[in-house]
Amino acid sequence: MPLFSSKCPKCSSDNIRFDYKYFTITYGYRNMLVCKQCGISFSETKSSFIQGIRTPIKEIWKVLNSRTEGTSLNATCRIFDIANNTLLAWERKFTSLHRTLLIYLMAQTFIQSVVEGDEFYTKVAKNVPADQSSGWTIVLMDRASRFIWELSCGKKDRSLFEKAIETLAELVAQTKDITLLTDGERRYGKILFEICHEHLLTGKPGRPRKTLKKGVTVKVKNKGSQSHKKGRKKPKYQTTCPLHPETSNNISDKETHANHVEANNSAMRRKCSAYRRKTNTYAKSTTGLQRILNVHWVIHNFLRTHFTTKEVPAVRLGVITTGLVPEELFSFRSECRDCKISSCWRSSVILVLSLRKVTTA
Repeated sequence: MPLFSSKCPKCSSDNIRFDYKYFTITYGYRNMLVCKQCGISFSETKSSFIQGIRTPIKEIWKVLNSRTEGTSLNATCRIFDIANNTLLAWERKFTSLHRTLLIYLMAQTFIQSVVEGDEFYTKVAKNVPADQSSGWTIVLMDRASRFIWELSCGKKDRSLFEKAIETLAELVAQTKDITLLTDGERRYGKILFEICHEHLLTGKPGRPRKTLKKGVTVKVKNKGSQSHKKGRKKPKYQTTCPLHPETSNNISDKETHANHVEANNSAMRRKCSAYRRKTNTYAKSTTGLQRILNVHWVIHNFLRTHFTTKEVPAVRLGVITTGLVPEELFSFRSECRDCKISSCWRSSVILVLSLRKVTTA
């Protein structure tokens, strides 16, 4: 099993040496390392998913794979004869993997990207009207690779949209040509315009005009009939904010849709028990719902082959050359436990080195 513990978890130094080996019942012999700079001793599995876990990786993968195929938490615990707290602890570890992988992705550069945005909801804690539900989930997905950039839940208010658009704004900074397509929801474009805009300097007197950054396009398909409404009718396809003059609008009206992300939402209702339509299954809390969404995000993007593209989304996107296996994913060192910053750049550097070893193997 390849392990990628090549740096000190405390000072991030490469100056480490082998100390001794110790035996584990499940995984055999492992190495203890010593940092020559700060002097701490640590295991090669320090800050990884499998730190302190005695269950074999194959068993963990069977359990988590079952969770992402529509089995509820209690049913999964009954089937595999494990405790609820054990499964919850495994799923919480995916939150660190989610943050680390997202930091690595934001360090990449992309030439062109078409992102589809949509949202769907479920019941949380109790049955309430849709506009009061805190189970609204925003999905931002790359059209060509089916890579999910954002998968976050909460109440359908401005804060939820801002959280998703902030991720998209970071992606804009790493992409030369990016297009955002939504079905009827205009807040995507408006919030993106507030976060990601520039002043157009023409040399003329007066206040410079605000436009989206060069290479960024936002288009909306207005759904529903407007024949009963009075006043000026909205066009079926439109841009919600002014584009940069040098931005080429290369998306036709027929391509302005979010069909792929809507198909993903339908699949989510089969793969996640909290989104079932025909049962009374619901999420206990927003925190629990976000936890299983993080598990789905990691498995969908880096482990599971998409049935349409016949490739792992991360491979199709071009960030890795081959799909990961559970042993490699669980061996990644996530965020540094000694650092209070949630998005620890020290862990991202370690992950970059790890992924390079995976892609060159």
